[in-house]
Amino acid sequence: MTAMAKGHTTHAPVADHGAAEQHVLDLYRRHLSRGRATLAELFGCHVEAHSDGAWMTTTDGERFLNCGGYGVFILGARHPIVLEEVQRQLAANPMGTRILLEPTAAEAAEMLCSVVPKGLERVHFSLSGAEAVETGLKLARANGFKHTVSMVNGYHGKSLGALSATAKEVYQRPFRPLIPDFTHIPFGDSDALEAELKAHPGETAVILEPVQGEAGVILPPAGYLRQVESLVREYGGFLILDEVQTGMGRLGEWWGADLEEITPDVLLTGKGIGGGVMPVSAAVATRKAFKPFDKDPFVHTGTFAAMPVLMAAVKGSIRALQEERLVTRAMELGTQLLPRIADIAYRNIGHLVKDVRGQGLLIGVELVEPGLAGELLTELFNNGVVANHSMTGSAVVRFTPPAILTDVEVQTLLSAWDQATRDLITNSATMPDSHTPEGK
Repeated sequence: MTAMAKGHTTHAPVADHGAAEQHVLDLYRRHLSRGRATLAELFGCHVEAHSDGAWMTTTDGERFLNCGGYGVFILGARHPIVLEEVQRQLAANPMGTRILLEPTAAEAAEMLCSVVPKGLERVHFSLSGAEAVETGLKLARANGFKHTVSMVNGYHGKSLGALSATAKEVYQRPFRPLIPDFTHIPFGDSDALEAELKAHPGETAVILEPVQGEAGVILPPAGYLRQVESLVREYGGFLILDEVQTGMGRLGEWWGADLEEITPDVLLTGKGIGGGVMPVSAAVATRKAFKPFDKDPFVHTGTFAAMPVLMAAVKGSIRALQEERLVTRAMELGTQLLPRIADIAYRNIGHLVKDVRGQGLLIGVELVEPGLAGELLTELFNNGVVANHSMTGSAVVRFTPPAILTDVEVQTLLSAWDQATRDLITNSATMPDSHTPEGK
């Protein structure tokens, strides 16, 4: 357990940190982001130095169990199978010419197509999740679907097209006008979706997440995804399933699509597909949906798309998930963690909790006000665990632990969570009045 976890519940002033840490902070403030530097100070101005498996170590020797990373670390950090593939490629041909054929990209595409829903056969690789979203949106437009429907509180990234689908005022406002012909409807509302599809038959693309991660782990009603697919087909639409965060085993299945056995026109993946080692994303499409890109290989490209070293990480990620049965392990860990996290939350801070929910290793704890989520994240950090806030659900503390957690590490997480929730009561200066948790 870290020094802070042994009872230090307030952070040392920045001046108490070493010269190296202060230098990094100064560089962030000078060249990267003053806001990011201020946020770092709230967490004690620690500087990451090393990562391995489920653990991250700072320059001052503190170790933290990494249950954050916004969904990137389904395999933990530096998984040996991923490193093996990447190191082999680094030693041979890390960056391709983009003129000649390159086998690693072809092999990675074949492996990816072998684990997605049947019927998805064409792949376009890129780097970030937002780039994958842009690919999906451009495929829709190229196929004649000029009207796009996305979901309230959905999160698809912050590039211009992706931001048009991300229905969050604070992110959209500085960049308007955005891409036209985007409509936002409530997640889980099949009637609202049918009304939009009926109003624009044969010309509507629908983009949604199977579980809204950045909204605070919002699960749809049972059968909703199947209804969405059915309605899109009935009205001649185009379905894009954004699995950038939910895919690659995060939900205890390979894909959220597998939970209700649906096949979209385009499935988007990212984060975990790079194995926590390389930035990679992909749009995987049906032959029909991909046809505009088949006609002209230069109509949608990126300089670093499908570079060999990135493709090696994709191969390693899929190998690791398969060989170590980590998709099943994610389901088992989620089944174990969700009720225990909920029990601790309701027992220790029940009057501050609105809901605890999750699927697989995507778990959210919703509090009665956003400020409490920030305080609880700080208390978790003080107890040696990194978790995440939620981009469009600011009152939610989100856990995205890796599927490689050992039983001992599970207990470490639960013990830290227990202490953090107790510390929240002890240390919070903004305790709201007593609340009754929803459903309790």
